Amino acid sequence: MLPKGFYKGMPNKTLLAILRVLKNHENEIIGSREISRELRLLGVNLSERTVRYHLKILDERGLTEPFGKEGRRITEKGKEELALSSVSDRVGFVISRIDTLSYLTDLDLETMKGRIILNVSYLNKKDIKQAIKYMKPVFASPYVMSDRIAIADEGQTLGDLIVPDGKVAIGTVCSVTINGIFLKEGIPVTSRFGGVLEITNKRPKRFVALISYEGSSLDPLEIFIRGKMTDVVGAIRRSRGRVLASFREIPVVCYDRTVEIAERLKEKGIGGILSIGEPNSPHYEVPVGIDRAGMVIVGGLNPLAAVEEYGIHTESKAMSTLYEYSELRPFKEVSKEYI
Repeated sequence: MLPKGFYKGMPNKTLLAILRVLKNHENEIIGSREISRELRLLGVNLSERTVRYHLKILDERGLTEPFGKEGRRITEKGKEELALSSVSDRVGFVISRIDTLSYLTDLDLETMKGRIILNVSYLNKKDIKQAIKYMKPVFASPYVMSDRIAIADEGQTLGDLIVPDGKVAIGTVCSVTINGIFLKEGIPVTSRFGGVLEITNKRPKRFVALISYEGSSLDPLEIFIRGKMTDVVGAIRRSRGRVLASFREIPVVCYDRTVEIAERLKEKGIGGILSIGEPNSPHYEVPVGIDRAGMVIVGGLNPLAAVEEYGIHTESKAMSTLYEYSELRPFKEVSKEYI
């Protein structure tokens, strides 16, 4: 029995993190082991025993529902509590996840084996063929991170995620993978902003919207897709539009090495780096810090943004899971099965 009055009021950050994991699996019953594993991906390190202790607290408050040894499921009250939790409890959640997943990325550029970060998007099964058709031009453009994807049907798994009934999951390489690759090469990358990049005459012109990763509790690119602020289709068809991109910074001392690795990545099929700016100079009108250089990376969710532009509803989650890169399949190969 927990001490009387223990954890009264709003849940603390640890309890909110557990509720977020359960919300991601709201149609499932999951146990403390899986919760502990997913929390580590969010930068929260708790043993299974500690997770069980916190789950008892959530049970007593009616925020979770126990199902014996099978695990827990979030309640409607838990969903409401999570939705109403103060913004201050969530600020920095995205940047923390970026740092954690960057560290866990271990892709070997020689063998092209190892874990990368995957965005996962869900759509209705009936829409998958049309969605693949709409994504095809995007994967032939410069506005994708990689030419490889993963697809999982209902009941199957994609990384640590189980695809809900009636849905198909599409996994695309997340741009934060670049952070992890560079970190492995000894180059620290700072994620500054997620944004919408204006394209004119097939060339990037400027950012028309920016959200700081430091001050956001949601991935900025998810926000831009929901806000229908993209025109990926226009950027490809008419050479004029708006695509998802992010702004990073690198230390000037690493500049030459960064350029070398960017070329190497392109040769390996990872071409997400659109441009690297001059040291100590604004890049696409975005200022950089002292002895820093800007770097623009395309958003891994651009193919799904195009699908949304055509009117097909998707539920996209950036930085969803870690995934073995060698298990991804070329989009051209996958598309033949649907088109």
